[in-house]
Amino acid sequence: MVLETTKKYYRVDRREIAFLRFIFEAYDGIAFIRTVDPQKGIIVLHIAPGCENDIDFILHDLKKDIMIEPTNIF
Repeated sequence: MVLETTKKYYRVDRREIAFLRFIFEAYDGIAFIRTVDPQKGIIVLHIAPGCENDIDFILHDLKKDIMIEPTNIF
């Protein structure tokens, strides 16, 4: 059985992409980041099923210090 991830796209400060990747790797298995456009700071979060609320909470907290905004470009 293969479970599908939820994909959410964000525009972030491109200088913070590595930091965000590190943060989500620390939460082993809830999501992983793929950089879509490094110049524009566009990333996609692949969120494990059932972890959407956890991701929303983490992003809400990170937004206090880092520019993170949802984007619908894809």
